[in-house]
Amino acid sequence: MPATTADTSVFEAIRTHTQSENASAFLALNSGNSTFTTPGTDGVVVYRRTGGYAVQFGGPFAAPHAYDTLLDGFRQYVKDEGLELVGVQLQRADAERYARHGFTVNQVGASWAVRLPEFSLRGTRFMQLRNKISRAHRNGLVIKEVTAEDWQGAIATIDEAWLGSKGGAHQLEFLVGQIGGEPQAQRRLFAGTIEGAPVAYISYSPVYGERAGWMHDLSRRVPEGSPGLMEAINAHAIEVFRAEGEEWLHFGFTPFTGLDASHELEGHSPAFQWLMHALWAEGAALYPAQTQLSYKQKWAPDELIPEYVAFDRPNASLAGFAHVFRACKAF
Repeated sequence: MPATTADTSVFEAIRTHTQSENASAFLALNSGNSTFTTPGTDGVVVYRRTGGYAVQFGGPFAAPHAYDTLLDGFRQYVKDEGLELVGVQLQRADAERYARHGFTVNQVGASWAVRLPEFSLRGTRFMQLRNKISRAHRNGLVIKEVTAEDWQGAIATIDEAWLGSKGGAHQLEFLVGQIGGEPQAQRRLFAGTIEGAPVAYISYSPVYGERAGWMHDLSRRVPEGSPGLMEAINAHAIEVFRAEGEEWLHFGFTPFTGLDASHELEGHSPAFQWLMHALWAEGAALYPAQTQLSYKQKWAPDELIPEYVAFDRPNASLAGFAHVFRACKAF
C-alpha cells in the first residue's frame, strides 16, 4: 500500500536524490500531487491520477539502491488499482532504466539551461534582446524581488488579465510551477511595476544536482503592457543570481522541442517519434511550443537536455499521452 509523505519528506527526496538531474524536480511539491512510497524504502514517487491513468512526474526520487524497488512497487500498485502508468519528464538516466524495465520510452521534448558565470548580454547576437529590455525600462519599468504574500493581490490581477487574453484558458497545473503554500519559502519572485501598477512577474524554483541553480518557472504579464517586460525581469534576476555565485539558470521543459533521433533509445516507438515532430510543426493549438522555444533561445542556452515519456506497455499510447495533458488541466 502507498504511504502518504509530508511535503518535507518530498522536499528532502528531491534535494537529496538528484542522480537523474531533473531540473524541474521542485514541481514535485505542487499541491494536488499524490505520492507513493513503501516502508523502509528511501525515496518517493510523485504522480496524479486522471481517468484510468496514473501520470507519474519524473522517475522515482530515490536512493540508487532503492530506485528499482520503488519503481516496481509503484508499477504493481498502479496495476492493482486498475490504472495504466505513463511517466513524463523522465531524464536520460530515468529513461534508460525504464526501458530496461520494459517500458516504451520516447523523447517528448527538452529543457534548456544557461551557464551563468560566463553569461553576458554583450555582443551582436543579443542586440534585439537588449533593445527590448531598454524599451521596457524607458517605459518606466521598475523591477524588484518581492514576497508572494505582499504581492498576492497583484499576482491575482496579472493572472486574471493574462488568462483572459488567452480566451479564458485554465490555469495549467502539474508540470507548471505554483505560487504560495509551504514550498513558497524556497522560491524567488521578481516583479515589475510601471507607475506603481503591477505589470509582470517571474517565479523561480530551486534546482539541485550537478547543474544546481534556479529554474525560470511561472511567468505572467498584463497583455497590454510594454514590450520587453519578461526579458527585463529575467535579465535583472540573472544579474542577482550571478552576484550570488549561482552557476545555472534553467528554462524548464518544453514539449515537442529539441527532438533528435540521436536522443531516442532502443525500442522507442517510431510512430510516436513521428507524432512529436508533427506536433512541433503543427501542434500550436495543443501547446505553443514554438513560441516558448523562441523565448528560451533568446538567451542562447548552453545546454539542451532531452526529456522523455514512458508507457508501461509494449507500444506507445496516444490515450496515455493525452492524459498527461489532462493531468495538466490543458483540456
